[in-house]
Amino acid sequence: MDAWALRTLWVLAATTGTLWGSGRGWAQAPNYSSPGWQPYREGADVLPTPGNGELANAVANPAGAPLQVAQAPMMVMDSPVEVADGMDPMMACPQPMFAAPPCAMPMYFDASGAPPNSPQYWQWRILPENVIWQSYWAGMHEPRISGVAFHNAPNTTNYLDVSLGGRASILRYGTDGPGRPEGAEIQIEGAAFPRLNLDANWDVEAVDFRFGVPLIYGREKWQTKFSYYHLSSHMGDEYAIRENALADRINFSRDVLVFGLSYFPLPAWRWYSEMGWAFHYDESEPWEFQFGVDVAEPGPTGPWGVPFFAINGHIREELNYGGNLVAQIGWLWRGNSTKVLRTGFHYFNGKSNQFEFFRNFEEQLGVGLWYEF
Repeated sequence: MDAWALRTLWVLAATTGTLWGSGRGWAQAPNYSSPGWQPYREGADVLPTPGNGELANAVANPAGAPLQVAQAPMMVMDSPVEVADGMDPMMACPQPMFAAPPCAMPMYFDASGAPPNSPQYWQWRILPENVIWQSYWAGMHEPRISGVAFHNAPNTTNYLDVSLGGRASILRYGTDGPGRPEGAEIQIEGAAFPRLNLDANWDVEAVDFRFGVPLIYGREKWQTKFSYYHLSSHMGDEYAIRENALADRINFSRDVLVFGLSYFPLPAWRWYSEMGWAFHYDESEPWEFQFGVDVAEPGPTGPWGVPFFAINGHIREELNYGGNLVAQIGWLWRGNSTKVLRTGFHYFNGKSNQFEFFRNFEEQLGVGLWYEF
């Protein structure tokens, strides 16, 4: 080995020791006559990632941090390397790399790059924007703002059924933001459901009132509901005076515990079912069951909207497990949230959805406007 190559090796070793500390570098030129010296190193000193204690020591004393040696061997040539004019011999014949191991520094996770069900998204939220559990589109006693004008075939009368209410999330541990949220939440719901007689000066025929507190858990395709609600029905004063029916009024009311499931087999399809048991009731019986399907393209619809279809069945013990069937079809608009605006055709067949008259049969055909929020 000539003098030029030896000087080059000595400069590399000295530079390495200066940069990374003398603990693992060469502080002086090696003794080539030593029987233990070799012009290369077999294998590499692979060090584990430092733990918390080693990291603290490395921060306090950077010069004392251990070095990691790459496994590439150091090649020493017997004769000078011939390179092209102007090329650095060190670049033409690179030597092994000496580097410090990666530091186990704290890592900060950017939740925007995670999937929606990632634990990094789940946190406590007061009054979040959207709701995990949404109202059934064709459910007749669901909290929303709506109006349905229809013709009732059995008595050939035109009515307007109105819903004045809504559903909101009070407290959630879970996700928020665009789309359908996930997590566990406490909701509050409430609405009044007046019926107006369009053929009799828009007299109020009856009003149902509902208030409830649902506990919701939803993740990916599944949502679960455990809820309490109170419902009471009242005859309208104008109807009672017009029909002299005050003596016929009933005090229909229910205090109900509900367990429900909702499932999205496809992004556009929602299947749901629930059962309710009333622990206190008047003019009623304990059990009721509800089930149905909501269908519409998910996500923001833009200004043109998308078609929708919804069907709902509701059976009740006080009707010998009969009830009613509702079907709706029309057009739907949705922004980047769970709020939905719908308009379309409405068909109802079965016992009246005004529980003051729950024994009366009705067949409704009409049009409606519904806003869920």
